[in-house]
Amino acid sequence: MLTRYMRKCLVLFLVEELVAEVVIVFFYMLSINNSRRVRRRVAYAQPYGMLSRIPDQVLHMSRLFLDSDVDCISNLRMDRNSFERLCFLMRELGGLVDRRYISVEEQVSMFLSILAHHKKNRVIKFDFRRSGQTVSHYIHIVLRAILSLHTLFLVKPTPVTDDLTDSRWKWFKGCLGVLDGTYIDLHIPSCDKPHFRTRKGRISTNVLGACDRNMMFVYVLLGWEGSAADCRVLRNAVLRPNGLKVPKGNYFLGDNATQIVRAFLSRTEGLGITIRSGDHQPKDQSTTKSIST
Repeated sequence: MLTRYMRKCLVLFLVEELVAEVVIVFFYMLSINNSRRVRRRVAYAQPYGMLSRIPDQVLHMSRLFLDSDVDCISNLRMDRNSFERLCFLMRELGGLVDRRYISVEEQVSMFLSILAHHKKNRVIKFDFRRSGQTVSHYIHIVLRAILSLHTLFLVKPTPVTDDLTDSRWKWFKGCLGVLDGTYIDLHIPSCDKPHFRTRKGRISTNVLGACDRNMMFVYVLLGWEGSAADCRVLRNAVLRPNGLKVPKGNYFLGDNATQIVRAFLSRTEGLGITIRSGDHQPKDQSTTKSIST
């Protein structure tokens, strides 16, 4: 016969064993759940590293300018020959160098993609498999290199002479080239949008460009609001201290918006002069002579 004290001790012992087993089972199940979570994270989380992205970067660059001229022109707005020449100039004269993980070709490609298609930083980041900081850093480097070569890209025009045989230009003695304005879309604060809104409702800046007979830029004026008229932009370009200089006896061809400036010959429909690609001669030689004088 068990005494009352012994029965009480036996009950306490059984309760302690049961509690110990429950605690052991609880911690065992908890460890299983934690291990499953760790395995899930390892299975779905991809490690970040440069080496894993290099094959995709090489494939993207080869598709841009190594496969065909069609793809290169569609994405970079120039053929492969022009792209290689631009990269050569950037290396030799612009100061660009190949980095450990990014070449000069890739730096210039990112810059041209933004100019050609108005892509944002996050889009370039996704296409080229780069970080946003890397894209922004090299875009500014290429931009500074391009600006440093302005003396190379901006040429000095030569007037049309009497012995010129080009049928498109021989009728315009003393002409230096052509000029016109264009609108470039931009993002600005909301308070400034009314000044930059064009007559077509777009938020743009009015840019004046002048080229010689070989389509080489002579002068570019930036910064004017889209609401500004072309004649006002041209007047400002001529009156600037370091603006567009037209020697006496020479002129640029322009549209009707440039008639207010005496140094420029405007195209007028009633005079029978058209500036188009192809062989188009003026209807009356005497009319052309009176205009140019």
